[in-house]
Amino acid sequence: MIINLANVLSEHELESINLQLAAGEFVSGATTAGWYARLVKNNTQLSSQAPAQENLEAMVKTALNRHELFQMAALPKTLSPILFSRYGPGMHYGLHVDNAIMGESLPLRSDLAFTLFLSSPASYGGGELVIETHQGEQAIKLDINQMVLYPASTLHRVEPIRTGVRLAAIGWVQSLVRDASYREILFDLDTVRRAMFGKEGKTPEFDLLTKTHANLLRQWAEL
Repeated sequence: MIINLANVLSEHELESINLQLAAGEFVSGATTAGWYARLVKNNTQLSSQAPAQENLEAMVKTALNRHELFQMAALPKTLSPILFSRYGPGMHYGLHVDNAIMGESLPLRSDLAFTLFLSSPASYGGGELVIETHQGEQAIKLDINQMVLYPASTLHRVEPIRTGVRLAAIGWVQSLVRDASYREILFDLDTVRRAMFGKEGKTPEFDLLTKTHANLLRQWAEL
């Protein structure tokens, strides 16, 4: 399941993040790639030692914690550290799959990946995130402050930048529900019950759907 999320950050958060990134120290992105992915990773990212890193990461995680659609779709148990990537002309990230397990002291299983676009698509040429699916390739280039959430198990790449600069926040999610098909069932049920509640309020049908959603989550969640 690939989902696009809008209005992830507040206007203030978005402005603050971009101002701090403009003054930040960027290093080779290969430092955080797996042993083979670094061979095809050609970008830069905010240094993990940069003074702004902790504050910027906290802003993104706070925004995701309050974003209803993200919570419904991801059912997050753990979020990875946030990477802030920068692609200039000629930079790209070749075809790769994300590491299944990330981190050492606190390992995380990467069920889902996300890219939060921090640049207007009109400000750079190229730079599409291309995800391989059973229906073929899906090229994604979203508006500023929109995010794509997709399975980390997919092969994907970032097309070369022709002009301008592409800024994005990148991260991974270990979900409470490992199985993607179970997450989709829970997402569909949650979507329907919320729509029903919005139209009719708390009805016996809403209560039954809520019971079903809760009991399936109880059965499938890994705490």
